[in-house]
Amino acid sequence: MTSEITLSVASSGADAIDADALVLGVYSSSEGASLAPSFLSAQTVEGLEAVLEDLGISGAADQVYRLPGVEDSAAKIVVLTGLGERSEDAATRANALRYGVGSAARQLAGCENIVVAVPTEDVDDVAAVAEGIAFGAFTDSQLKEKSAEKVKAPVSSAVIITDVEADAASSALERALILGEAVHHTRVLVNTPPSHLYPETFAQQAIERVKDLDDVSVRVFEPEELEAEGFGGIMGVGKGSSRGPRFVEVKYAPQDASTSVALVGKGITFDSGGLSIKPGAAMMTMKCDMAGAASVLNAVAAVAELGLPIGATAYLCLAENMPSGTATRPEDVLTMRGGTTVEVLNTDAEGRLVMADGLAYASEQNFDVVLDVATLTGAQMIALGTRTSAVMGDDAIRQQIVDAAEAAGEDFWPMPLPAHLRPALDSQVADLKNIGSRFGGMLSAGIFLKEFVGSTDEGQIPWAHLDIASPAFNEESAFGFTPKEGTGQSVPTLVKFLETRAGN
Repeated sequence: MTSEITLSVASSGADAIDADALVLGVYSSSEGASLAPSFLSAQTVEGLEAVLEDLGISGAADQVYRLPGVEDSAAKIVVLTGLGERSEDAATRANALRYGVGSAARQLAGCENIVVAVPTEDVDDVAAVAEGIAFGAFTDSQLKEKSAEKVKAPVSSAVIITDVEADAASSALERALILGEAVHHTRVLVNTPPSHLYPETFAQQAIERVKDLDDVSVRVFEPEELEAEGFGGIMGVGKGSSRGPRFVEVKYAPQDASTSVALVGKGITFDSGGLSIKPGAAMMTMKCDMAGAASVLNAVAAVAELGLPIGATAYLCLAENMPSGTATRPEDVLTMRGGTTVEVLNTDAEGRLVMADGLAYASEQNFDVVLDVATLTGAQMIALGTRTSAVMGDDAIRQQIVDAAEAAGEDFWPMPLPAHLRPALDSQVADLKNIGSRFGGMLSAGIFLKEFVGSTDEGQIPWAHLDIASPAFNEESAFGFTPKEGTGQSVPTLVKFLETRAGN
């Protein structure tokens, strides 16, 4: 799939570019707001700055104001977007540009063409601006029929004014479009209702997503094969539904790959809690419980489109967790891939069961690194809130995820896996039970998953667990480049991690 938005750069003639909107930046400070440098004349800048205080424009994040056009530009309106406090730190500056311009692009739905004139000191700044536009230019009408015309179309064309040469910026623009498409596709999958997205159709979506990409192959494990191959976790979670589970392998294997990474994604297409049924209100966001699988699918697709010299394989652990006469019962024991037995004490702790199978299978394939991504625990929301994801696991890989997230403009916080929580997972009748102490539930879930990460002669395979439970689905107001509902969170971080591993 290709993005419908077009991105370009220009270093001169900005005043003559016909556009619906000219986006300018505003800095905040203790002395008041000020316009960020642009191509506008000193007289125009003075006029705009004269009204900032009266209009309550402070330069804070997510402040986006529309004003009438100015003589220095052919754009119909001027849009002022907050960039926060000016910073000399490159990463901080890039993240502020990505967020601020992304917020403007999101809020300018209905405007077809925009010109963006914010300070860009180098290619990294241009990349951040381009990514903000690509992430923010998104709307999703989904299954609207009679009311579809009420959904404003996203921005479809953007020109970035910069002194960075077009040739130097071209790869950054192309990367932004690829990354934007991966984020958009993830959001759409997450937003798709469970009546339309279930294991079988998700597998079909995965095939469709990568069918035109070089060096990418797909294998779908049907229920009969899962049963025969010992995927007891996926089968155990999925057997309560009339729509059977699937396990999907999406493999990108370029000939010049010097290293390989497995990405295991939780794909519960709807989570009722099973026989440990959730309260009705708690089910109302459970179409998002497959966000991990959507993220790893699109991260691999993006890496393939970028042509990175790294092997990357997504494993989608797909099941629908429903109560029925065939559903797994509390106190049932499941035999997972690899032979570990698990006593199921809470069928609403199902994500770790399907992920255990995925991790065990990935561990058999001789990857250099294994990551797993999941909307795994409500404890993540309690510990870190709605916008910060957690990462646990091998110290080195955990830090690499944190660094990748910072560079990508996302927020991941390193969390421990305390050894004293491990005994609470011991079962009287099986190797493990699927829940531990009621305290530190996010950490206990990570410790459970670690049990299924394989080892080599050098020790356990380097691994990290990403819990994106709340950040993957925005139940509150839109912010920055992030819409309501599906966010695409973790895709930029995964791609940046894989780029770094590939030496790019």
